[in-house]
Amino acid sequence: MIAKDLINYLIPPLHPTDKVVKAKQWMEELRTSELPVIEGSNYLGLITEEILFRGDQMLELVEEYQLDGQDAVIDQNQHYYELLKLSNKEEVSLIAVLDGEENYLGVVAIEDVVEAFANTSSVRSPGAILVLSLNAVDYSLSEVSRLIESNEAKILSSYVIADQDDPNKIKLTLKINKEEVNHIIATLERFGYSIEARFNEASQDGSEKDRLDSLLKYLKI
Repeated sequence: MIAKDLINYLIPPLHPTDKVVKAKQWMEELRTSELPVIEGSNYLGLITEEILFRGDQMLELVEEYQLDGQDAVIDQNQHYYELLKLSNKEEVSLIAVLDGEENYLGVVAIEDVVEAFANTSSVRSPGAILVLSLNAVDYSLSEVSRLIESNEAKILSSYVIADQDDPNKIKLTLKINKEEVNHIIATLERFGYSIEARFNEASQDGSEKDRLDSLLKYLKI
């Protein structure tokens, strides 16, 4: 799924000449703390509740405020993983989507991205999630897959991110089609792989969203 598929057309853009009272009203009606601001087809940034209620400012128009999120933009064809990473980097909940000519198309709400991620077949399918730590030069998904398949299991999805604490290492997240993974973990550790975290749907309390939020927080995406 790509960015343009996740645009939330229920979130309208403001314009610089709009009154602040309009921005506050829309935020209340839409239950959002951020709204995009555009001029023509150009994205200008986000106006937020924090901006509007910062200090003792009592300005009348949107254009009188310094906006946030100017860099919270993404090309319409980018994968939704990139939306998650950009949201974390820019610390915003809305990402502006632009076409190839940098025209504003709309915004994606990160809660919609999380929901889309949760609804993917690999996430909804029963099974455990393992996070492995390994040297980047040693990474071979085919080798990891061979070890897992030797325990009569399959990898449903995989995701690689850099280890923020060690530039020479990566973290490999695997969704496996089995909930009982003790034998798999033993095999991986026997071949030198370090298991950083384990998210097992069979043994973990809480809702599916809680488990997903826990995983996303761990990965910091």
